Amino acid sequence: MTNRDRRAPLPQGCLVTRVVLIELIEGVVTGFGLVATDASVGVRLGSFCTFASFFNWCNLALMSTHPLTTMTTLINPGAIPDIAKTVYTGDILQGVPVISHLGVGDLPPGQKHRFFFQGVEMGTGQHWYVPVVVAVGHRPGPCVGLVAGIHGDEVSGIDAVQRVMAQLDPQAMAGSVVAVLGVSRPAVEYTRSHWLTAQGGGSQVDMNRVWPGDETGANAATRHAGLLWNRLLITNVELVIDYHTVTTGNDFTLFMFADLRQPTVRQMAELFPVEQIQNDPGLAGTLETALVEAGIPALTVEIGGPRRFDAAKIAGAVEGSLNVLKHYGLVSGPLGRTAATVGTVYGDALETIRATTGGFLELLVDLRDRVTPEQPVALQRNAFGDVVAEYRAGVTGEVAVVARDAVCEPGSRVMQILYSRGAESI
Repeated sequence: MTNRDRRAPLPQGCLVTRVVLIELIEGVVTGFGLVATDASVGVRLGSFCTFASFFNWCNLALMSTHPLTTMTTLINPGAIPDIAKTVYTGDILQGVPVISHLGVGDLPPGQKHRFFFQGVEMGTGQHWYVPVVVAVGHRPGPCVGLVAGIHGDEVSGIDAVQRVMAQLDPQAMAGSVVAVLGVSRPAVEYTRSHWLTAQGGGSQVDMNRVWPGDETGANAATRHAGLLWNRLLITNVELVIDYHTVTTGNDFTLFMFADLRQPTVRQMAELFPVEQIQNDPGLAGTLETALVEAGIPALTVEIGGPRRFDAAKIAGAVEGSLNVLKHYGLVSGPLGRTAATVGTVYGDALETIRATTGGFLELLVDLRDRVTPEQPVALQRNAFGDVVAEYRAGVTGEVAVVARDAVCEPGSRVMQILYSRGAESI
């Protein structure tokens, strides 16, 4: 089968804004004549002398003929000889082939494929490698991306994605699923939230604030994101689930950030049996927001606390992920629990309570507790046991995040409460 045969559109009614770029390129070849391909400069077409110019031209041409469809320009890409093809570096790590570019459409159907994706170089010139698993079905269908490990201490997401992939039978499924396991490689290795660079004596970069990245960016994490964006994600995926947990020292419910203004995102969100959903317009630099802005429906699932596997919350995330795959026709079977069946609490804002002083923290409420304005929710004691601060809720809502570290410095997050700012239904 060709790439075009296997990658059927999403079911009618879904917001589909992604384009299989190879189809556009084929049209250009037919209509205008592709004059040359050069590995050092990309594709040259007539007077369009750079790869980026060619793609910008394609974007304009596409919008003029398909006004409801958008296409994302690659972010300062290096030479990519053929974006529809998987590029093998020739290296093998632990028996797994290394790739520098993924083209899902040229992978044999009915199989699971394992790769190491070649990421950015370290300071010594060696590469960081990201584990990738691709399940390719025999029948047409969308390509769904499952991304985990953007923060290195958020391991429950990796476990959830592994469990989803273990349940997929490519011989029986449609479409394809791309699992990216451990995006922020140095952060995962050291079980820390941020990417630790050699710059500035050990600068830390939050990799969920640099998307869509830039292959010519100012630091390694930004360049790594650019490589993943250009060469793994944007030319393949049509829906994305990004898996996280709260950072070290805190705990979270089974929670979801989703821009419910987007019809397909709302549809995806409602398929998850999460405890809470925040209707969130997005935050610049996050993978979810970058994808939505690029026309690819995406949401973020928060699976409890960091540095350990939360079995119950992982099970809920897996159940919701499989519901998405079932709903969009990749796998068969009845839906599991959904937001409607578990009574998910919705809100559109988080009240953040921060410590005003140093001291030992005592929580008076916990995750999922309902609170009202002026209700005491936490207090702090000094080394002598005296109460030095008391914290009260400012809203009516439900506790979503709590600090688990007993020692609490000034400015530290004590708690976050999910609430609705307006009376209108979300």
